[in-house]
Amino acid sequence: MADSREEGESSAEKKDPRIRARKYQLELCKKALEENVIVYLGTGCGKTHIAVLLIYELRHLIVKPNKEICVFLAPTVPLVRQQAMVIEESTDFKVGCYYGNSKKLKSHKDWDEEIVKYEVFVMTPQILLHNLLHSIIKMELIALLIFDECHHAQVQSNHPYAQIMKEYKNCFGNRPRIFGMTASPIVGKAASNLENLPKVINSLESLLDAKVFTVDDKEELENFVSSPEVKVYRYNHMASNLDINKIYSDKLEQIKRHCVFMMRKKTDDVRSIRNNKKILERLHDSLIFCLINIGLLGAKQAIRFLLSCDQFDRYESIESEGNSTDNSLTDEYLNMADSIFDSDFMKGCTKFESSTLAELQEPIFSDKLLVLMKILSTCRQRTNMKCIIFVNRIIVARSLSSILENMKFLQFWKCHFLVGFHSGLKTMSRKTMNSIVEKFRAGEINLLVATKVGEEGLDIQTCCLVIRFDLPETVSSFIQSRGRARMSQSEYAFLVDRGNQSELNLIENFISDEGRMNKEITCRTSLETFDYSTEESYRVGSTGASINAGYSVSLLHRYCSKLPHDEFFNPKPEFFYFDDLEGTVCRIILPSNAPIHEVVSLPQPSKDKARKYACLEACKKLHSLGALNDHLLPGQDDDIDEVFSDSDDIEGDNSRGELHAMLIPAALRVPWTDTENPVFLHSYSIQLVPFPADRQYQQFGLFVKGPLPGGAETMELDLHLSRGRIVRSNLIALGVTEFDAEEIIQAQNFQELCLKIILDRSIFFSDFVSLGESDTSQSLSTFYLLLPMRETNHENKLGVDWNIIRRCLSSPVFHRGVDSIDHNPIHGTLILESGPVNPRDILNCLVFTPHNKLFFFVVDILHGMNSESAFPDHKRVNYSEHYSEEFGIHLRYPKQPLLKAKQLFSLHNLLHNRVQKNTAPRELEEHFVELPPELCSLKIIGFTKFMGSSLSLLPSIMHRLENLLVAIELKGVFSSAFPEGLEVTENNILEALTTEKCMERFSLERLEVLGDAFLKFAVGRHLFLAHDALDEGQLTWKRSCIVNNSNLRKLAIKSNLQVYIRDEQFDSSQFFALGRPCTVICDDDTETTIHSQQEIENITGGDAAANRKCSKAHLWLRMKTIADVVEALVGAFIVDSGFKAAIAFLKWIGIEVDFELSQISKICSASKSCMSLSKNMHIADLENSIGYKFLHKGLLVQAFVHPSYNKHSGGCYQRLEFLGDAVLDYLITSYLYSVYPKLKPGQLTDLRSASVNNNSFAHVAVSRGFHKYLISGSDSLSDAVKSL
Repeated sequence: MADSREEGESSAEKKDPRIRARKYQLELCKKALEENVIVYLGTGCGKTHIAVLLIYELRHLIVKPNKEICVFLAPTVPLVRQQAMVIEESTDFKVGCYYGNSKKLKSHKDWDEEIVKYEVFVMTPQILLHNLLHSIIKMELIALLIFDECHHAQVQSNHPYAQIMKEYKNCFGNRPRIFGMTASPIVGKAASNLENLPKVINSLESLLDAKVFTVDDKEELENFVSSPEVKVYRYNHMASNLDINKIYSDKLEQIKRHCVFMMRKKTDDVRSIRNNKKILERLHDSLIFCLINIGLLGAKQAIRFLLSCDQFDRYESIESEGNSTDNSLTDEYLNMADSIFDSDFMKGCTKFESSTLAELQEPIFSDKLLVLMKILSTCRQRTNMKCIIFVNRIIVARSLSSILENMKFLQFWKCHFLVGFHSGLKTMSRKTMNSIVEKFRAGEINLLVATKVGEEGLDIQTCCLVIRFDLPETVSSFIQSRGRARMSQSEYAFLVDRGNQSELNLIENFISDEGRMNKEITCRTSLETFDYSTEESYRVGSTGASINAGYSVSLLHRYCSKLPHDEFFNPKPEFFYFDDLEGTVCRIILPSNAPIHEVVSLPQPSKDKARKYACLEACKKLHSLGALNDHLLPGQDDDIDEVFSDSDDIEGDNSRGELHAMLIPAALRVPWTDTENPVFLHSYSIQLVPFPADRQYQQFGLFVKGPLPGGAETMELDLHLSRGRIVRSNLIALGVTEFDAEEIIQAQNFQELCLKIILDRSIFFSDFVSLGESDTSQSLSTFYLLLPMRETNHENKLGVDWNIIRRCLSSPVFHRGVDSIDHNPIHGTLILESGPVNPRDILNCLVFTPHNKLFFFVVDILHGMNSESAFPDHKRVNYSEHYSEEFGIHLRYPKQPLLKAKQLFSLHNLLHNRVQKNTAPRELEEHFVELPPELCSLKIIGFTKFMGSSLSLLPSIMHRLENLLVAIELKGVFSSAFPEGLEVTENNILEALTTEKCMERFSLERLEVLGDAFLKFAVGRHLFLAHDALDEGQLTWKRSCIVNNSNLRKLAIKSNLQVYIRDEQFDSSQFFALGRPCTVICDDDTETTIHSQQEIENITGGDAAANRKCSKAHLWLRMKTIADVVEALVGAFIVDSGFKAAIAFLKWIGIEVDFELSQISKICSASKSCMSLSKNMHIADLENSIGYKFLHKGLLVQAFVHPSYNKHSGGCYQRLEFLGDAVLDYLITSYLYSVYPKLKPGQLTDLRSASVNNNSFAHVAVSRGFHKYLISGSDSLSDAVKSL
């Protein structure tokens, strides 16, 4: 889609929202293109489509590859989802939708990726405000900023809309175009105040930097949107049953007083009394309200519901601002209230659902409720009927809906309540609320009892009946709820107290206020605005992040919520106020695990301001200490850090494949040239000793240009054959061997011969095989020779067996048209498929049988057997019959003696033991076959089975030697970089570089477990000492940033460690050496073709043979593999040399773990503040129990302070726990690694987990009596400890 855009035009042109636009929508859009605009239109008039038109007209600014974006703000989640859907359906823009935790976008990197991906961002204002304040998204990046329900942007409010526009005003770069939408440009009761009305409208315009526009031609609007008929229904306000209701009201009042009296007897805590009394007052008021407005049954229903729900839902249902951990007071009140409603007078009301409307009477039902039910009963005759009843309280919505849905005469109405996700009710989740709205749309529900959440912010289908059970409180509420009745012939009904003229006047005033508001917008009576109050702010110059005093309150709460906590401790700031001569002062006590204990504000004119400025001061201090980063976020809230800003995500995609070129060891890459004569090569004997001794092997030697390093020239290796058989090989240095020009060519041709016959034997199907024509100029070729050796006549020294080499090279297959076979036999001639041959030439040679395309070593001529001899399996009479029936071959020379032969082997990976450990090796009898000579074609003369046996081992030996040389080279890198690099052994380095995929007898996994534990300990110790202001959670996060796979991979690649990693098992088909170069030539043009996406998928899927070898030795590596190697190398240094060497390696790779003694002194000195708690514990007894006398006893006290305790100058055990956890983890891992050398990595981890866990430690602590010294502020913690 992006490819089709030209000169800023988008594929969004495929959908043109102008096609279905109304005339007034196009006119208002045109106005919005000229200046910032606030569109004032009623619900259903198509304001959103005007916004879509504007986005479309400004598409040249936001279509990719432009970096600017459009941001569409909506105050509620349902509106965000609804508006995003509208934009997607109307245009082809790429739309991103953001709300709550719908997307886990934390870092700049996350948002940068979203900005590259999307053009229109529909989100809640809280998300944009957060990103603007913390400088994650810049205001200059936004080309168009749209505010849905923009009336929330009030100068005197803290609504995110207002705060976003304050950031807009502070932007000195390019500002976005502003477009606002509202059905009522005022909120609150401003419309009723003639003086404030123009101020509110002017202030809205001033804050949004925009002008309010509407449609002057009302007739045009009426063609598209119907206006409901406003009706007023009067009810009697309990007049006929005043005495009965007063009785119940008085009884509830007596119960309330009794509960308060009993509460005062139980506690002297003034704060607790005040808080509980406030909750009780709200609960009492809710029941009285239900009693008066719904009737006795309404109060009864409210009580039953409140008794059945939990504490959280109870407080939310009565909309209490307070909260309490003690439910006993409200329980007592509700139980006593429930008992009084179970009087004789109420006993009959339990069967109300079977009654008809005529039978329902007061005071069981209020007259107000009876009038409502009469309206519903009358209106049910209409087709496709849907109704919303608006109430002002959650408890009324619950009680009223319960009563209505149980009325049999109202069965037509399928009723449910809607109180909104933000009501806090657990039973009203966002998912539940959306489900209710969807069911209302589908007709499964046709009657909603809703609070003000139904007025705006939800995509509720239009109704033909809207009833205000409770009157709206503002003209905005009046307009918004009326907007729900947009069907033709719809009705907007009010229930009004017959005896209360003010209620009727209120409705008339709303209508009047709306008219006055419309008139004011058309013709301004004043230009006055409310004073624009500015708050002190704090800005970080390096990032541009800033916060004001108001926002700092939520930021401080957020910071505290991020502090480490458990079921016994919920960290939050506590606020205390006291009067000063100059005003009110706020004192904040932060949780004990925060780096600062308290902050005191300067005197302010109000509690609210004192609180804000105290919070701002606290945030400043937290930033200065590093507890808030330079984006003014708690560290773990964003992965932005000066050290790791360019790293991948903390977790990252560990399975992602990355292509890297692997190192070929330098010792095997030094060539000799054609001009050298003679050529001097360092020679090494390859000793091969079988266990059991059931085979013989031809002696071979390795010849290289330069000497092998010390660790390689004596390499020992066990090769694993079938049935547990082993061949032990080792290298012995022989000195320097001289080759003349002819010998070096013969040696190279012989090696090529050997490699072709064991790896590319199909070449020998033909009658001629060329040698010496390989081009190694572009190939990744090693330069060494593997040649047969024998003892020379001079002092029994080993030398090259030139006789074998020359005899093999003399074979006719290598000489076109030249016959080297002796046709003058001494004892007669054998007729082969390739012609007659002297018997001496057929012995110890390699032959080919064309009928089954197999190769065999001829070891003997069986003069006592021929093709007429009995066949071994007794199913055939003789060999002639076997070949006739099996292959259709008629033997012409059946009298010729048979040849005893052994089949040429297939090459295997001999580095992997194919049988279980501790299996005793068993002899394996060699298998021979008998072949008629006339079926055999002679290929290589003098190529014995002993040579074949040796050649089957050499590729595996050379593969291990290459890997060992790579490890030795890496050791050289370490040694030149830091002296401790000399102390690690090449064998442990090799183990650390070898992954489990190599399928060798060792892998990095055990070392990785050890290294991982040390790495976390060393980094944790460094961070603990270097950042004394960071809490346990931030320390853990910072450590995670350093030790996570993504960062370890980055550091490893920066140090070029990845080229040394061995991550594929030996594959004989991809064994390349001098004489067999790699034919896959890789360069910049062919790399992506050679190493395809399919290969990546094979690697990540675990296909061991997925790598395709190329001339650059490219290898796919997973991120986690590279990280594991780093940890394994740490483990190798620990095993060979200890802490100092491991720390030196970490420093070399780029991980700082050093510390200063002064840092330790600082930590110890700071712990003295905890000594004020020493009176709470007997330190000497505790030291005796531990068996250690502490020099800094404050550390011992601090280790026993639970974070729930906050009656001292701050501090708890959590930071020490962070350090101790790392120490324990390493100590136990090190112990298990050392004591159980044969344990697999998974078993090590399981054992460690069993040793290091909270349950086992808790029981140990209690058994040692440590719990007696615990200093805690949580009774539940004390109870939990006692239960152990």
